[in-house]
Amino acid sequence: MHVTLVHVHVHVHVKPEYIDAFIAACQLNHENSTQEPGNRRFDILQSNENPNKFVLYEAYASAEDAAAHKQTAHYAAWRDTVADMMAEPRKGVGYNGLFPA
Repeated sequence: MHVTLVHVHVHVHVKPEYIDAFIAACQLNHENSTQEPGNRRFDILQSNENPNKFVLYEAYASAEDAAAHKQTAHYAAWRDTVADMMAEPRKGVGYNGLFPA
């Protein structure tokens, strides 16, 4: 199996009163994360059907790059800022990229 990138989908359910603040915190995290050398994508997606549900789509050149992201100051700031905004714990699901190569 040839793996091209490491992908992570982080599923987040936000309390309705925090949607705008959550989006603002995610924008800051996005802007900094896309500057990381191993980052290939860092997309913030909001559900069309339920605006309280988000997916953070992250892609990294390697598992080490994905792990390094969690050691950054901007990740820690995002994590701490949004902790009380979530209706339930966030869930990260990892994927190995197969195609495109």
